[in-house]
Amino acid sequence: MIDLDSLHKSGTFSPLDLHFARFMEKLSRPSSRALVLAAALVSRFTREGHICLDLSLQDSLPVSEDGKAVLFPEAGKWGKKLRQSNVVGRPGDLRPMILDDKERLFLYRYWEYQEELAKGIGRRIVHESRVSETESLRQGLAKIFPAPEDGRIDWQRVAAFAAAARRFCVITGGPGTGKTTTVAKILALLMERSMGQGLRTALVSPTGKGAARLQEAMRKVKENLPCDQSVKALIPDKASTIHRLLGPVTGSPYFRFNAQNHLPVDVVVVDEASMVDLPLMSKLVQALPSQARFILLGDKDQLSSVEAGAVLGDICDTAHPHPFSESFCSDIREVTGHEIEGSRSAPVLSDSIVVLTKSYRFGEKSGIASVSRSINEGDGERALQILKHGGQGDVSWRPVPPVKSLPRILKDRAVEEFHDFFKTHEPEAAFQCLERFKVLCALREGPFGVNAVNLIMEHLFREQKLIQGHGPWYRGRPVMVTRNDYTLHLYNGDVGIALPDPSAQGELRVFFQAPDGALRAFHPVRLPQHETVYALTVHKSQGSEFDRVLLILPDRDSPVLTRELTYTGITRGRERVEVWGEESVFRRAVSRRTTRLSGLRDALWEED
Repeated sequence: MIDLDSLHKSGTFSPLDLHFARFMEKLSRPSSRALVLAAALVSRFTREGHICLDLSLQDSLPVSEDGKAVLFPEAGKWGKKLRQSNVVGRPGDLRPMILDDKERLFLYRYWEYQEELAKGIGRRIVHESRVSETESLRQGLAKIFPAPEDGRIDWQRVAAFAAAARRFCVITGGPGTGKTTTVAKILALLMERSMGQGLRTALVSPTGKGAARLQEAMRKVKENLPCDQSVKALIPDKASTIHRLLGPVTGSPYFRFNAQNHLPVDVVVVDEASMVDLPLMSKLVQALPSQARFILLGDKDQLSSVEAGAVLGDICDTAHPHPFSESFCSDIREVTGHEIEGSRSAPVLSDSIVVLTKSYRFGEKSGIASVSRSINEGDGERALQILKHGGQGDVSWRPVPPVKSLPRILKDRAVEEFHDFFKTHEPEAAFQCLERFKVLCALREGPFGVNAVNLIMEHLFREQKLIQGHGPWYRGRPVMVTRNDYTLHLYNGDVGIALPDPSAQGELRVFFQAPDGALRAFHPVRLPQHETVYALTVHKSQGSEFDRVLLILPDRDSPVLTRELTYTGITRGRERVEVWGEESVFRRAVSRRTTRLSGLRDALWEED
């Protein structure tokens, strides 16, 4: 039998992984070394963001026992041994672990999340009839989307057509490609076609900050839409988090709206969909009425969610572009006039995904746009050259300083960027200052990780007397919530700032912005788990944008450094991005893609 204590000492598994393995060992009849090892591994892989464990990848599993490499069962035989146990079932069985026909091992609830999400999307893309009321749809699109002067395909118009013609639609594209503008126009089109009755519409984002940004953007876009005021009035401009929409049940992982109690909605729009993990996306889809339209907005090339899954990437089949079907292209031509070449063999899902490519934020010669494009293409050398030569002055490169020199080199930049922030007394102005500059780190731990950089910056600010006092709480401390608190309606990713509250006799309160722009103040002791955020990990920065970004990469390679991470970090900047790093580390990061093991892509894209 495998020695679990020695595996714990090896650092390969957490106590939770080993506890699960022991529990499976007790329940299993018969038990075996193959089962215990598989149980520990599937727990570990799920904890690391994968949906399953692929037994065929055993050669890449670095597991050791008492310093010696663990011997895995022979390829093809591991699954047979697991199927002999009563705790391992096939898809559809009610067992703690599920092993599918492709030798992928799931924890039951993650297999169920994947299955329900795939079914929910599948029901929305099959049996789609030919577009009805073609003439009214053509007129509506022509009114909201004027014909492009250059005669090129207007992909925003194509996206609007897809969203109007189908119950499931994904609109993906990089920063500044107009995803929010497009969905506002889609809603205008749908409202006009609702014959003045309106549609029950929910706008949601994974985080409170994302909901606030979506709400603000929708309000701005709505004002300039070329439609009647009566139609504009029907378009919602209030957004919430997904959690708030579903209605958390206090003290449980369940929601008020679910598969048995559907949401009272006709349309749901999810912004920043790349950040949504598998469990939450699955629960949202299960809570949707069958007739409701489901629209996802997001950048498929960004990092996946912090939690398990790469849902948007799997739905878009990232790195494998799919053309529309010939029949769908015929509909597009009839309604929009755009000529697009289709495929006879296109999967059904391909007609639901539209990629926006034109950036309205960055010019064609923008350094940020050029670097991000090169990174997506896997061309690290070209991206590096653009960074080193400054692009249009909006990007720059600097060798990462030695560890001992980091505080000295970071000092002037940090003090200059945060000076106005610490002099601000009003919460609204403080939040605006916090949006102007951010240090992003690739790692959490280590000398160039976010924990170390936050400590360095806090120490620098104390030295410069920008921080007054010696306690953990002081005026101007920015914090991010790292654990959901459904009672307080504070969620992972929400950012707050500690400032004196006149209504509390000047005592410190931590202010958070609600999606509607209102401020909510909490005593520091009431906050759920949180951390200081002068610097953020790139993962935590998803869904945020800043005028200026300083991206600090470590001085040595790490599996965390990937193409998606560097792309996400650089595209957080609106005006200027500076990267500190080692050239060889940067090149390796761009050459490495993030891999999240899952069966969702196959469930959605493989034809029967």
